[in-house]
Amino acid sequence: MNGTLGPQSEKVLNFCEKLKEVCNLEIILEDERLTTVAAERMLMEADMHWSKRKKVIDTIAATYILQGYLDKIKK
Repeated sequence: MNGTLGPQSEKVLNFCEKLKEVCNLEIILEDERLTTVAAERMLMEADMHWSKRKKVIDTIAATYILQGYLDKIKK
């Protein structure tokens, strides 16, 4: 959260560069570090049991990522 890239981020950036060379498509990166936290908070506020939260948390986090992208391109 201090603005530096960790090892996994470096791997993702390298992969994206290679993918761009092969596919010749624009790749848009999205910061997803806090999406799981936001999803967890939302599910807890909805009073969902932890075992059910565990099953849907990644889907909810992905929804936050997609919504962030859609909001960005709308501007």
